[in-house]
Parts: sequence; C-alpha cells; structure tokens
Amino acid sequence: MQRERRRRRRGDTRDAYRERDEWLLQSHRSKMPQDQTSEPPAFVRAANRWWDRLLDVADKRSFEGGASEYAPNQTTRDYVLNTIGLGAWGALFPILSIVATQLAGAEQAGMFSMAFTTATLMLYVGNYGVRTYQVSDLDEAESFASYQIQRGMTCALMLLIGFLWCIVRGYDHTMTLITWGAFGFRAVDALADTYEARLQQMDKLYLSGISQAVRAILGVVVFTVLLFVTHNLAFACMGMAVAAVASFLLLTLPLALLETPKSRGADPIEIRELFVECFPAFAAQFLFALIETMPKFAMEGVLPYEDQVYFNAIYFPAQSILMIVGFVYKPQLVRIASVWADRSKRARFDLIVIAMLVVSVIVTLAMLLIFGAVGVWLNGLMYGVDFEPFRVAQYLMIVAGGLSAAIDFLYQIITVLRRQAAATLVYLIAFFVVAIASAILVRTVGFDGAVWSYLAVMVVLFVMLASQFCIVRFGDGR
Repeated sequence: MQRERRRRRRGDTRDAYRERDEWLLQSHRSKMPQDQTSEPPAFVRAANRWWDRLLDVADKRSFEGGASEYAPNQTTRDYVLNTIGLGAWGALFPILSIVATQLAGAEQAGMFSMAFTTATLMLYVGNYGVRTYQVSDLDEAESFASYQIQRGMTCALMLLIGFLWCIVRGYDHTMTLITWGAFGFRAVDALADTYEARLQQMDKLYLSGISQAVRAILGVVVFTVLLFVTHNLAFACMGMAVAAVASFLLLTLPLALLETPKSRGADPIEIRELFVECFPAFAAQFLFALIETMPKFAMEGVLPYEDQVYFNAIYFPAQSILMIVGFVYKPQLVRIASVWADRSKRARFDLIVIAMLVVSVIVTLAMLLIFGAVGVWLNGLMYGVDFEPFRVAQYLMIVAGGLSAAIDFLYQIITVLRRQAAATLVYLIAFFVVAIASAILVRTVGFDGAVWSYLAVMVVLFVMLASQFCIVRFGDGR
C-alpha cells in the first residue's frame, strides 16, 4: 500500500513538473520577439516536406497521384546547383585519395586509387554515352522506361566486368573488397545518371545537381568516418557503396519519379535503338578514358602501389584544367552549333574555336604558375608525403592536362560538325600508341615513364584531332 502511494506521489510530482515546464515555455514564447518564433530554416522545411512525401509514397506504395512541387526553368538555380553537383563529383576522387593516404598510408591508398581508377573507367560502360542523347530527346522518341532498362543492363555489365577483373588480376581478399566497393559506388553513379538526365530533360537540372552533390558528399563522409573508426579500407569502401545505394533510393529515384511525368511502357525496339545509336559516343568516350588510364594500368604490378598515389596527386591538377575549360564552353555548345548552322557566320565560328584554344593555354599557364609557387608544398601538406622529387613530373602533367582540355573541346566541336565517327578512329590509333609507350617506358624508366607516355599520347592526340578538325572544316569547301 505504501509502495502504491509513493508511486502515485511520484506520478503527481512528474505531472506537476510537466505542467510547470509547459507554462514556463508558453510564457517564454509570448515574450520572445516575433522573429525568434519564426519557422525553421528553408532547408529544414524542405527536408521535412521531402520526408513526408517519401512516407506518403511508402503508404500508397506508388509514386503516382502526387503533383510535382519543384518548378522547371529555373536558370539561376540550374547553373549554380548543377555547378555544385559537378564540382562535388569532380572533387570526390581527390578528396577520397587524400583521406585514404592520411588515414591508411600511401600503400593502401595506392590500392584504393587503382581500384577507383578502374571503376571510373568502367563508369563509361555503365553510362554508355546515353546522357546527351537522353537529355536532347525532347519529343521522347524513346520512353523513359526504355532508358531505365537499357541503363540497368549496362550497369549489370559493368558489375560483371568488375567481378571478372578481380579474378583476372588475381587480387587478394582485401583488394577484391576494395575494388567491389569502388565498382558498387560507380555503378550507382551510372544508374543515377539516367534519373538525373530525366530531371534535366524536364528542365529541372538544379534537382539533378542536388542529387549528384548529395551522393558525392555522403560518400566522402561515410568513407571518412568508417576509415577513421575502423582503420579498415575495404570496410570503408563497402560502406561508401552502401551510402550511394541509400542516396539513390531515398533521393535520386523518388525525385525523378515524383518530379517528372509518368513514362509510357518500355519497348524492346527502343532499347535496341539506344544501344545502336549511342555506341559511337560510348566508343569515343570510353577510348579517351582508357587512353588516360593506360599509364596507371602499366604501373600496376611493375611499381609499388604507393606510386599510384603520387601519380594521381599530380594528375588531379591536370584534370582541373579540363573541368575549368569545360565550365567555360559547355554551356555555350548550343549557341556554337547555331553559329555553325549560319553559313554567313563561319568566320565567327573559327574565332570561337581559336579563342577557346587560347583559353586552354591561359588556364594551363596559370596552373603552372600556381603549382610552381605553392603546388608541391600544398600536395605535401594534403597527402603527408614529400612531393619535391615529383616537381618536374608535375609540370609535365599540367602541360598534358592543358592538351587534354583542348582535345576535349575539339572533340565537342567535331561532334557539332557531325563528324564524330572520324574522331573515334583517332582515339583508337592513340590508344595503341599509349599502350605501347606505357608498357615500354614504365618498365625502362619507371614512374617518370608513365608521365612521359601520358604527355606523349596527349601531344599525338591533339595533333591528330586538330588535323581532323581542319579537314572537316575546310576540306569539303564549307
């Protein structure tokens, strides 16, 4: 009986405390200025609304029936948020390499770099060059359902190649798990691309940028936390892949299905057409990526894995030139095409081409000045490794990066001229050049041989593409 009375007294006391706390909270709110009782920040409200929409979808077990909430044709948002998404995607590999080097050491970071490089190359298999084709399919000649099935098939092929790659290379258990984690993350990247392309197709590019940025940032955060806590690189890579899957299921997939019109059903003929129509673009993009990757493949098994870290560290500034130049001209490709379509503006078209090549030279010189002053010190600070022995190699790599940017621009221009098939042949020739040069120079010269082979093939590729452009531009009397 006494125990029961004590329990009731404790309950009464808790009720009294609760009533007092509620009264104090209401009194405090009534005295607060109006701006202090305002709603939560905009991003919190947006997150809450998005979570409510996901719960509604889960409750209905369908994406149908809801109206879209985000407006199309938001030019400023498109530019800003898509740039953020592309920037996060481009910075992903460098940041992961730095984290792996600092937390796992140069040798294991080199293993991760090799695995992620291979997965990024196979990303071109997953994407299959479809993005531009899908985005420009404004009349929806192929249904979105067909695009989804076609992309699912190429992603499955990508994962199969990853599985076979581990067997052929004879990787041990650790390297196999690292490679699977990298391939898993990049496979989600490729799958998500078709949904992000759908958003862009419906003039909601800014939502695509948000999806891309969230996936990249979440991958970095999960990878860093797991590696810091467990000191297990393979576990961190697998966790990064799981984070990508979560991002896809909770954001990318529902965002595309909720914010774009429902697609008609898939058609086997359309799926076949996608494979046929996009093959030339896939072949050219894959060959160029393979050309850039060949020196790294030549290093594996001949040089220590830690040399992969050094190579990637001096490679990233070169790739930043490609990104910077791309930010300048890629938004203007439609305008450049319209200039070419007007025969009275051919001189202006030529000036645009020359101007962009000059921009590539200027950006390259600026990068050389920056890295000549602080680049070696900065790399040493970020990676925790002395990069002074690689100073000359860094300069050579930056020059190669400037040539790579010019090559990418010339390919886009040749595509505008509708002669990309000729460029594919050029890439095929360059691939054999870099394969032979890398195999010979890496075995005879070592690390510097990989850098020299990369620079040599960029020179060859630039000369051949520039010649091809001149033939296309002036050879038929246009």
